[in-house]
Amino acid sequence: MLLTVTVALVRGSGEWQTLPGIVWFHIGTMLLALGLTPVVLLRRRGDRWHRRLGYVWVIALVTTAIATFWIRMSNPGHLGPIHVLSAFTIIQVPRIVLAARRHDVAAHRRGILLVVIGALLIAGFFTFMPSRLLGDWLLS
Repeated sequence: MLLTVTVALVRGSGEWQTLPGIVWFHIGTMLLALGLTPVVLLRRRGDRWHRRLGYVWVIALVTTAIATFWIRMSNPGHLGPIHVLSAFTIIQVPRIVLAARRHDVAAHRRGILLVVIGALLIAGFFTFMPSRLLGDWLLS
């Protein structure tokens, strides 16, 4: 997915100056969360770096989700269906952190799985649809 986003960004470079700052902020935090996902998932569980990178991932993911509420380019003036995933992320991520702090490994893993599938894969899939910014850039 990270490679696909990169290709779309390169292909859309001619339109970069037309994007509002909040879109760039969202893209930046999303790239950070997306890039950290395999790193955190593949690290040894529970060590200091897993926790530290996990907190950076959490901050990037929640910040990405919050930023979406100010991005309404596809449906000007209104929230769209993809914002449901943003709300889900904002609710689910603190639950993941609490499960880890309680040492509830099963709940932590389930929560991570839900967020990775919902927030990263499903939202990522819809990002590349025609008529959405990265989708248009990717297909241009």
